[in-house]
Amino acid sequence: MKSNNKLCIMAAAVLGVLASSPLFAQESGDYYGGLSYGQTRAKIDTQRITNMILSGRASSVSLSTDDKDTGYKAFLGYQMNPTFALEAGYVNLGKVNFASRTVPTGTLDGRIRVQGASLDLVGRAPLTENLSLIGRVGATYSKTRDTFSSTGAVVVGNVGSSDRKVNYKVGVGVQYALSPAVLVRAEAERYRINDGFGEHGRVNMFSAGLVFPFGGGRKPYTQVATSTYVAPAPEPVPAPAPPPVQTIAPVAAAPVAPLPPQRQRVSFSAESLFAFNRSDLRPEGKSALDKFAGDLRGTSYDNIMVEGHTDRLGTN
Repeated sequence: MKSNNKLCIMAAAVLGVLASSPLFAQESGDYYGGLSYGQTRAKIDTQRITNMILSGRASSVSLSTDDKDTGYKAFLGYQMNPTFALEAGYVNLGKVNFASRTVPTGTLDGRIRVQGASLDLVGRAPLTENLSLIGRVGATYSKTRDTFSSTGAVVVGNVGSSDRKVNYKVGVGVQYALSPAVLVRAEAERYRINDGFGEHGRVNMFSAGLVFPFGGGRKPYTQVATSTYVAPAPEPVPAPAPPPVQTIAPVAAAPVAPLPPQRQRVSFSAESLFAFNRSDLRPEGKSALDKFAGDLRGTSYDNIMVEGHTDRLGTN
């Protein structure tokens, strides 16, 4: 119970910090999907379940429980604003196996499987340029299915039980952006479940996974600045005067029409100008802009058009 309360308090504290700070996540309105895989560990009162199944026909003299298994989840998310997202998905929390030796001589084996659908409120906050803290609270509509088999003097027949309930879940973790299109997560989550026999249990899942933003061709954390300027028109070149003719009056040649202005497009890469989530110029970026300014010095132009793009990861 104490560890359960600690994780709940930790998740609530993380979400509280996120709600009160101008933090960032993915761009508002983005959808994303992902997969996570890891280890589960259940806390279920298997001794109580064993006693209920035996129901006075035999006594359990020893009980061994294997409460560790593998679990996974697949999820889709929607970024409601720069801090919070909604995630919905399917989760499989693995199984718990237990075996009991009985008197009269016999055995009782049981297996408990848990799976379901979840809906979470997820908050993210930056720790470094690419690393974010994650906190989540939500609910899981889970199905718990218990199956049993027996040998020897213990005869339980085709005994089984299942239960479907909505219970809360909490979690904390970290997320790291490998690239604009791929992020990795590591999380610790706690699921409250029903054991199929009227009592509650819990399952902890420690997982690692991948997140894929649905952003098309947008770059989540690059900044691109482009500048366009019109090169100055060349000075008109007068035609050479014809040699004088004594008998014919000189005719001045028509002046050559000036060439139309030439447009030139100049692009600067994000990486050369800015570090991620920074507004100050890199030294190499300043050098590139100084050179561009030097190229403009002493020229004339009708207009300069500047275009730039923000990113989906980063503070305002």
